[in-house]
Amino acid sequence: MSFINTLKDQSSRTRSLAKALTWRITATLTTAAIAYVVTGELKTAAMIGGIEFVLKFMTYYGHERVWNFVR
Repeated sequence: MSFINTLKDQSSRTRSLAKALTWRITATLTTAAIAYVVTGELKTAAMIGGIEFVLKFMTYYGHERVWNFVR
């Protein structure tokens, strides 16, 4: 099965991982930008963004996998 076909398979773990990764990048950039505006410190904004990326990436992936049981 090709990579593209794997991404099209809605029950695929690879698709869940790709969706989690692309969403996390988008959301983390938003969070880091907000943190920078609030704190004015790039280092603090990057740290907040990094922590948020890891924790929410794992949470979203688990959430996506649970939803595969709902049919």
